[in-house]
Amino acid sequence: MSGIDDNEKKLAELILYVSQKCALEPRFGAVKLNKILYFADFFAYGSWGRAITGAEYQHLPNGPAPRRLLPVRKKLVEGGDLALQPTPLSGGKVQHRTVNLREPDLSLFDGREIALVDSMIDQLKSLNADETSELSHQMVGWEITRDYETIEYGTIFLSNPPLTPGEVLKGQSLAREMNMLA
Repeated sequence: MSGIDDNEKKLAELILYVSQKCALEPRFGAVKLNKILYFADFFAYGSWGRAITGAEYQHLPNGPAPRRLLPVRKKLVEGGDLALQPTPLSGGKVQHRTVNLREPDLSLFDGREIALVDSMIDQLKSLNADETSELSHQMVGWEITRDYETIEYGTIFLSNPPLTPGEVLKGQSLAREMNMLA
């Protein structure tokens, strides 16, 4: 991968992986790619205390997106690893699909990371770009930030509705595991 630094390799390979997994999905485009990456990274952080890619996410009008997605995507395209396929949609909109041109390097990931990404793809499969964006707008991290501000991973632990007793216990357990409680 020419031009992609070590900190961005997992993001680059996950872009290729998601593009490959969603190749036949008619509702897959740039917006859905952003949201799959966001949900996978944030739910990984919420479950394991670390994100899959470690990418920094920003608040954009259509929902969260990795801050470095466009530069990394550009490097993948320039390196011949990825193509962009504009697909006209009804209503005059154009969907920008990422198309992998090589197999992703899955050696950078463990099985549970790929399983979580696959789960996000499956859960969002039936939603269009607008519906996927709306779902991401319900996340507290997006709600409490403004355009172009960083969405901190720790916001995955914040909730608008009251937490259930089970959620409180899970949060306390995770906090103990991460030595966040005295």
